[in-house]
Amino acid sequence: MEISVTDAKAQLTELVRRAEAGEEVVLTRHGHAAVRLVAVKKPRDRKALRAVVEEIWATAMPTPGPCAARSQDFLYGDDGLPK
Repeated sequence: MEISVTDAKAQLTELVRRAEAGEEVVLTRHGHAAVRLVAVKKPRDRKALRAVVEEIWATAMPTPGPCAARSQDFLYGDDGLPK
């Protein structure tokens, strides 16, 4: 929604409600976009942020598998020679 600054003065409360609801509200001056009203995001609490970070780490980090240096140990005996 676009509205002139002059008209917005009389409707400021309604425009703030619309912006908080997620609608894009642009104030114009002389027909050109000048300002956009946007809702301020509430900061997350520490526990919620920690949970998000842990979830990302759990999905992003590869699961540890067998050690590459020991992956072919089954081919060799206890003496280190091929079976």
